[in-house]
Amino acid sequence: MKVLLVGGAGYVGGAVTDLLLQSQHHIRVYDALFYEEAYRKPVDFVYGDVRDRERLKPHLDWAEVVIWLAALVGDAACALNPDVSIDINQETIKWLAQNFEGRIFFLSTCSVYGARDGVLDETAPTNPLSVYAVTKLEAEHHLAGSNALIFRLGTLFGVGDLFSRIRLDLVVNTLAVKAHQSGKLQVYGGDQFRPLLHVRDAAQTIVDNIVTEHTGIFNLHNQNIRIIDLAYQVRGHFPDLVIEQQERKFEDTRNYRVSSDKAKTILAFNPARSIDEGIEEIKALLDYGRLKDVDNPRYTNQKFLSISNSHIREK
Repeated sequence: MKVLLVGGAGYVGGAVTDLLLQSQHHIRVYDALFYEEAYRKPVDFVYGDVRDRERLKPHLDWAEVVIWLAALVGDAACALNPDVSIDINQETIKWLAQNFEGRIFFLSTCSVYGARDGVLDETAPTNPLSVYAVTKLEAEHHLAGSNALIFRLGTLFGVGDLFSRIRLDLVVNTLAVKAHQSGKLQVYGGDQFRPLLHVRDAAQTIVDNIVTEHTGIFNLHNQNIRIIDLAYQVRGHFPDLVIEQQERKFEDTRNYRVSSDKAKTILAFNPARSIDEGIEEIKALLDYGRLKDVDNPRYTNQKFLSISNSHIREK
């Protein structure tokens, strides 16, 4: 199959690319390298922005499968410039649905559920609480009725590959870094639930389904966990860690647990990597000095976008 990875140089894309390199598929990566400084993987590469329709269209014509990974990701990152977020996360998908008839993989988010009690499956009402979640839900609507497989991902964690930028603004990765650097975690609230999934399990599920005919929306997560319980799990890897639980002081009202039974039944979804494995991956990078500067804004979507906002508007 001819597989086009749009946004394939990023956190998830690096893991997907590595898996595809072990397959017989023909791979092409299309990416603007917004967070990256170079791309050196041994695959066909096209430098381009997803909003440049004329540049992207010939590569859609080439492809049989499109794995669409390009997005502005995260509540705080998307709130910096809602119009740009809508353009990149939502309007590009509307255009994709109108201009590509092949197989589409689209990564949505469990954030579309917002704050709800109980364990939520794909039939649960949605309640997006941020620009990010709203744009992802609207993109899902644009793909309705197409040959698309839509994954509502839990919060990702861990190391995706050995080259692409690691994200340190995801809760497991963030807590592991803070535990290593300061020996103290301040947890605000803590009763909020998050569904978590290792980035390589997300990538594996995409690759496993390239030649299937399944379509529709699927939750993907491995474990639902309260933030405070996650903090104590991190302490299992940093025995001297001090945890301070305080009243919530910010406006992140998300709180949700999900079920991935549909994916397990239909897609044979079987996440293999635990939270503990992800924590150890981050800890090893820090123990051996493989992350030179954990405060570099490049590792955090909101921080990097806040200093690069003019650049992304000019695209």
